[in-house]
Amino acid sequence: MVKRARYSEYKDRYANFTFELSDDGILFMQCHTNGDSLVWSWDAHDGMSDAFADIAGDREIRVLIHTGSGENYNANWGAAPGGSTVKPIYLAMEGQEGLMQLDEKAWYGRMLVENVLAVEVPIISAVNGPCSIHAEVPLLADIVLASETAYFQDLAHFPRGLVPGDGSHVLWPMLVGPNRARSMLLMGKKLTAQEALDWGVVTEVMPQDRLVDRAWEIARDLALRPPLVLRYTRQLFTQSFKRAFLDELGHGLARETYAQRQFFPQGGGMRGLDRAWDQEPWSD
Repeated sequence: MVKRARYSEYKDRYANFTFELSDDGILFMQCHTNGDSLVWSWDAHDGMSDAFADIAGDREIRVLIHTGSGENYNANWGAAPGGSTVKPIYLAMEGQEGLMQLDEKAWYGRMLVENVLAVEVPIISAVNGPCSIHAEVPLLADIVLASETAYFQDLAHFPRGLVPGDGSHVLWPMLVGPNRARSMLLMGKKLTAQEALDWGVVTEVMPQDRLVDRAWEIARDLALRPPLVLRYTRQLFTQSFKRAFLDELGHGLARETYAQRQFFPQGGGMRGLDRAWDQEPWSD
Protein backbone atom coordinates (compact mmCIF):
# COMPACT_ATOMS: atom_id res chain seq x y z
CA MET A 1 0.00 0.00 0.00
CA VAL A 2 1.44 3.36 -1.06
CA LYS A 3 1.67 5.99 1.66
CA ARG A 4 2.93 9.57 1.77
CA ALA A 5 6.71 9.67 1.37
CA ARG A 6 9.38 12.34 1.06
CA TYR A 7 12.68 12.30 -0.79
CA SER A 8 14.73 12.76 2.37
CA GLU A 9 13.19 9.61 3.82
CA TYR A 10 13.99 7.18 0.99
CA LYS A 11 16.93 8.64 -0.92
CA ASP A 12 19.50 6.55 0.98
CA ARG A 13 17.27 3.60 1.86
CA TYR A 14 18.13 1.14 -0.93
CA ALA A 15 21.35 -0.71 -1.70
CA ASN A 16 20.49 -1.23 -5.38
CA PHE A 17 18.96 2.14 -6.25
CA THR A 18 20.38 5.64 -6.16
CA PHE A 19 18.27 8.77 -6.38
CA GLU A 20 18.91 12.34 -7.41
CA LEU A 21 16.28 15.09 -7.19
CA SER A 22 16.71 18.18 -9.33
CA ASP A 23 15.60 21.68 -8.40
CA ASP A 24 12.74 21.45 -10.91
CA GLY A 25 11.32 18.28 -9.36
CA ILE A 26 12.80 15.61 -11.64
CA LEU A 27 13.66 12.42 -9.77
CA PHE A 28 16.49 10.38 -11.32
CA MET A 29 16.38 6.70 -10.27
CA GLN A 30 19.32 4.49 -11.23
CA CYS A 31 19.51 0.72 -10.69
CA HIS A 32 22.94 -0.68 -9.86
CA THR A 33 24.98 -3.16 -7.87
CA ASN A 34 28.06 -1.60 -6.32
CA GLY A 35 27.92 1.15 -8.93
CA ASP A 36 27.86 -1.19 -11.93
CA SER A 37 25.07 -3.01 -13.76
CA LEU A 38 22.31 -4.34 -11.56
CA VAL A 39 22.71 -7.95 -10.47
CA TRP A 40 19.11 -9.10 -10.31
CA SER A 41 18.34 -10.97 -7.09
CA TRP A 42 15.42 -11.43 -4.75
CA ASP A 43 16.71 -8.49 -2.70
CA ALA A 44 16.83 -6.29 -5.79
CA HIS A 45 13.39 -7.50 -6.91
CA ASP A 46 11.73 -6.82 -3.55
CA GLY A 47 13.65 -3.58 -3.06
CA MET A 48 12.50 -2.28 -6.44
CA SER A 49 8.89 -2.86 -5.42
CA ASP A 50 9.39 -0.94 -2.18
CA ALA A 51 11.31 1.83 -3.94
CA PHE A 52 8.50 2.44 -6.41
CA ALA A 53 6.05 2.57 -3.49
CA ASP A 54 8.13 5.37 -1.96
CA ILE A 55 8.28 7.21 -5.28
CA ALA A 56 4.54 6.85 -5.74
CA GLY A 57 4.02 8.40 -2.32
CA ASP A 58 6.24 11.40 -3.00
CA ARG A 59 3.92 14.21 -4.05
CA GLU A 60 6.74 16.72 -4.53
CA ILE A 61 8.24 15.18 -7.66
CA ARG A 62 7.10 16.17 -11.15
CA VAL A 63 8.79 13.64 -13.46
CA LEU A 64 10.64 10.35 -12.92
CA ILE A 65 13.62 9.13 -14.97
CA HIS A 66 14.29 5.42 -14.50
CA THR A 67 17.47 3.79 -15.83
CA GLY A 68 20.21 1.26 -15.15
CA SER A 69 23.99 1.36 -14.86
CA GLY A 70 26.88 0.03 -16.87
CA GLU A 71 26.37 -2.16 -19.91
CA ASN A 72 22.94 -3.63 -19.19
CA TYR A 73 19.67 -2.78 -17.55
CA ASN A 74 19.01 -6.02 -15.65
CA ALA A 75 20.52 -8.95 -17.56
CA ASN A 76 22.97 -9.91 -14.78
CA TRP A 77 21.04 -12.64 -13.03
CA GLY A 78 23.06 -15.73 -13.85
CA ALA A 79 21.62 -16.32 -17.31
CA ALA A 80 25.14 -16.84 -18.64
CA PRO A 81 26.97 -20.16 -18.19
CA GLY A 82 28.88 -20.56 -14.95
CA GLY A 83 26.26 -19.07 -12.63
CA SER A 84 25.57 -20.45 -9.18
CA THR A 85 22.99 -23.19 -8.84
CA VAL A 86 21.74 -22.38 -5.38
CA LYS A 87 18.34 -23.83 -4.61
CA PRO A 88 15.90 -20.99 -3.74
CA ILE A 89 15.01 -21.04 -0.07
CA TYR A 90 11.26 -21.27 -0.56
CA LEU A 91 11.62 -24.43 -2.65
CA ALA A 92 14.14 -25.93 -0.23
CA MET A 93 11.63 -25.59 2.59
CA GLU A 94 8.95 -28.12 3.26
CA GLY A 95 5.25 -27.69 3.92
CA GLN A 96 3.74 -24.52 5.30
CA GLU A 97 7.03 -22.64 5.64
CA GLY A 98 7.87 -23.09 1.96
CA LEU A 99 4.32 -22.17 0.96
CA MET A 100 4.49 -18.89 2.87
CA GLN A 101 7.86 -18.02 1.32
CA LEU A 102 6.46 -18.68 -2.13
CA ASP A 103 3.37 -16.61 -1.41
CA GLU A 104 5.53 -13.68 -0.28
CA LYS A 105 7.46 -13.73 -3.56
CA ALA A 106 4.20 -13.78 -5.50
CA TRP A 107 2.97 -10.84 -3.40
CA TYR A 108 6.12 -8.87 -4.17
CA GLY A 109 5.67 -9.68 -7.85
CA ARG A 110 2.20 -8.18 -7.76
CA MET A 111 3.30 -5.18 -5.72
CA LEU A 112 6.13 -4.43 -8.16
CA VAL A 113 3.68 -3.91 -11.02
CA GLU A 114 1.07 -2.16 -8.90
CA ASN A 115 3.61 0.24 -7.39
CA VAL A 116 5.02 1.23 -10.79
CA LEU A 117 1.48 1.96 -11.94
CA ALA A 118 0.82 3.88 -8.71
CA VAL A 119 3.44 6.49 -9.66
CA GLU A 120 1.34 9.52 -10.60
CA VAL A 121 3.89 11.55 -12.53
CA PRO A 122 5.19 10.90 -16.06
CA ILE A 123 7.92 8.25 -16.20
CA ILE A 124 10.76 8.21 -18.71
CA SER A 125 12.62 4.92 -18.96
CA ALA A 126 16.14 4.99 -20.36
CA VAL A 127 16.92 1.33 -21.06
CA ASN A 128 20.71 1.38 -21.18
CA GLY A 129 21.25 -2.23 -22.28
CA PRO A 130 19.83 -5.76 -22.28
CA CYS A 131 16.64 -6.32 -20.29
CA SER A 132 15.87 -10.02 -19.91
CA ILE A 133 13.68 -10.17 -16.80
CA HIS A 134 10.72 -8.04 -15.67
CA ALA A 135 10.70 -5.94 -18.82
CA GLU A 136 7.31 -4.65 -17.73
CA VAL A 137 9.04 -2.29 -15.27
CA PRO A 138 10.73 0.01 -17.84
CA LEU A 139 7.98 -0.59 -20.42
CA LEU A 140 5.25 0.74 -18.12
CA ALA A 141 6.84 4.17 -18.49
CA ASP A 142 5.16 6.82 -20.61
CA ILE A 143 8.25 7.44 -22.73
CA VAL A 144 10.69 4.58 -23.32
CA LEU A 145 14.15 5.34 -24.67
CA ALA A 146 16.54 2.53 -25.56
CA SER A 147 20.23 2.37 -26.30
CA GLU A 148 21.38 0.68 -29.47
CA THR A 149 22.72 -2.16 -27.34
CA ALA A 150 19.42 -2.82 -25.58
CA TYR A 151 17.16 -5.76 -26.19
CA PHE A 152 14.05 -7.08 -24.46
CA GLN A 153 13.49 -10.73 -23.64
CA ASP A 154 11.48 -12.80 -21.19
CA LEU A 155 14.28 -15.25 -20.51
CA ALA A 156 13.24 -15.74 -16.90
CA HIS A 157 10.06 -17.67 -17.51
CA PHE A 158 9.07 -20.18 -20.19
CA PRO A 159 12.60 -20.68 -21.64
CA ARG A 160 13.68 -22.15 -18.29
CA GLY A 161 10.42 -23.89 -17.42
CA LEU A 162 8.37 -21.28 -15.58
CA VAL A 163 4.89 -19.98 -16.42
CA PRO A 164 5.18 -16.33 -17.61
CA GLY A 165 2.50 -15.17 -15.19
CA ASP A 166 3.86 -12.25 -13.19
CA GLY A 167 3.13 -9.48 -15.66
CA SER A 168 4.63 -10.36 -19.03
CA HIS A 169 1.45 -12.20 -20.03
CA VAL A 170 -0.49 -8.96 -19.57
CA LEU A 171 1.89 -6.32 -20.89
CA TRP A 172 3.32 -7.87 -24.04
CA PRO A 173 -0.05 -8.56 -25.73
CA MET A 174 -1.04 -4.95 -25.00
CA LEU A 175 2.16 -3.63 -26.58
CA VAL A 176 2.71 -5.90 -29.58
CA GLY A 177 -0.51 -7.87 -30.05
CA PRO A 178 -1.48 -11.35 -28.86
CA ASN A 179 0.18 -13.44 -31.58
CA ARG A 180 3.54 -11.70 -31.45
CA ALA A 181 3.44 -11.76 -27.66
CA ARG A 182 2.65 -15.46 -27.35
CA SER A 183 5.36 -16.37 -29.82
CA MET A 184 7.87 -14.12 -28.07
CA LEU A 185 7.12 -15.57 -24.63
CA LEU A 186 7.17 -19.20 -25.79
CA MET A 187 10.32 -18.94 -27.90
CA GLY A 188 12.34 -16.58 -25.71
CA LYS A 189 12.80 -14.12 -28.58
CA LYS A 190 15.29 -11.30 -28.13
CA LEU A 191 13.55 -8.16 -29.31
CA THR A 192 16.35 -5.85 -30.43
CA ALA A 193 16.18 -2.12 -29.84
CA GLN A 194 15.44 -1.51 -33.52
CA GLU A 195 12.72 -4.18 -33.56
CA ALA A 196 11.26 -2.67 -30.40
CA LEU A 197 11.13 0.69 -32.17
CA ASP A 198 9.55 -0.85 -35.27
CA TRP A 199 6.97 -2.69 -33.14
CA GLY A 200 6.06 0.47 -31.22
CA VAL A 201 7.50 -0.74 -27.89
CA VAL A 202 10.03 2.08 -27.48
CA THR A 203 9.97 5.73 -28.49
CA GLU A 204 13.55 6.36 -29.57
CA VAL A 205 16.79 4.42 -30.06
CA MET A 206 20.16 6.09 -29.70
CA PRO A 207 23.80 5.50 -28.72
CA GLN A 208 24.22 4.55 -25.08
CA ASP A 209 26.32 7.62 -24.30
CA ARG A 210 23.46 9.87 -25.44
CA LEU A 211 20.65 8.06 -23.64
CA VAL A 212 20.55 9.68 -20.21
CA ASP A 213 21.12 13.18 -21.60
CA ARG A 214 18.12 12.68 -23.87
CA ALA A 215 16.02 11.50 -20.92
CA TRP A 216 16.92 14.65 -18.97
CA GLU A 217 16.13 16.80 -22.00
CA ILE A 218 12.63 15.35 -22.26
CA ALA A 219 12.09 15.43 -18.50
CA ARG A 220 12.93 19.13 -18.24
CA ASP A 221 10.42 19.89 -20.97
CA LEU A 222 7.69 17.84 -19.27
CA ALA A 223 8.40 19.43 -15.90
CA LEU A 224 7.38 22.84 -17.25
CA ARG A 225 3.73 21.78 -17.10
CA PRO A 226 1.56 22.40 -14.01
CA PRO A 227 1.84 19.68 -11.34
CA LEU A 228 -1.78 18.55 -11.56
CA VAL A 229 -1.59 18.34 -15.34
CA LEU A 230 1.39 16.01 -14.98
CA ARG A 231 -0.29 13.88 -12.32
CA TYR A 232 -3.69 13.61 -13.95
CA THR A 233 -2.20 12.85 -17.37
CA ARG A 234 -0.23 9.95 -15.90
CA GLN A 235 -3.40 8.72 -14.17
CA LEU A 236 -5.26 8.93 -17.47
CA PHE A 237 -2.58 6.96 -19.32
CA THR A 238 -2.25 4.19 -16.72
CA GLN A 239 -5.94 3.47 -16.24
CA SER A 240 -6.18 0.85 -19.00
CA PHE A 241 -3.03 -0.88 -17.73
CA LYS A 242 -4.41 -0.96 -14.20
CA ARG A 243 -7.62 -2.58 -15.44
CA ALA A 244 -5.73 -5.20 -17.43
CA PHE A 245 -3.43 -6.10 -14.55
CA LEU A 246 -6.35 -6.15 -12.10
CA ASP A 247 -8.09 -8.70 -14.30
CA GLU A 248 -5.15 -10.99 -15.03
CA LEU A 249 -2.12 -10.46 -12.77
CA GLY A 250 -3.48 -12.47 -9.85
CA HIS A 251 -4.59 -15.22 -12.21
CA GLY A 252 -1.15 -15.37 -13.83
CA LEU A 253 0.69 -15.44 -10.52
CA ALA A 254 -1.54 -18.29 -9.34
CA ARG A 255 -0.67 -20.32 -12.44
CA GLU A 256 3.02 -19.49 -12.12
CA THR A 257 3.37 -20.33 -8.45
CA TYR A 258 1.31 -23.53 -8.67
CA ALA A 259 3.48 -24.85 -11.49
CA GLN A 260 6.70 -24.21 -9.58
CA ARG A 261 6.57 -27.77 -8.21
CA GLN A 262 7.83 -28.74 -11.69
CA PHE A 263 10.22 -25.83 -12.00
CA PHE A 264 14.00 -26.24 -12.15
CA PRO A 265 15.15 -22.95 -10.59
CA GLN A 266 18.76 -21.91 -10.46
CA GLY A 267 18.59 -19.38 -7.60
CA GLY A 268 21.22 -16.69 -8.00
CA GLY A 269 22.50 -18.50 -11.10
CA MET A 270 19.25 -18.84 -13.04
CA ARG A 271 19.80 -19.87 -16.64
CA GLY A 272 18.02 -21.22 -19.67
CA LEU A 273 16.74 -24.78 -20.00
CA ASP A 274 19.62 -27.17 -20.56
CA ARG A 275 18.03 -30.41 -19.32
CA ALA A 276 14.72 -32.23 -19.37
CA TRP A 277 12.15 -30.61 -17.11
CA ASP A 278 12.23 -33.54 -14.66
CA GLN A 279 16.00 -34.03 -14.54
CA GLU A 280 17.56 -33.26 -11.15
CA PRO A 281 19.08 -29.75 -11.56
CA TRP A 282 20.73 -29.08 -8.22
CA SER A 283 24.47 -28.88 -7.86
CA ASP A 284 26.32 -30.60 -5.05
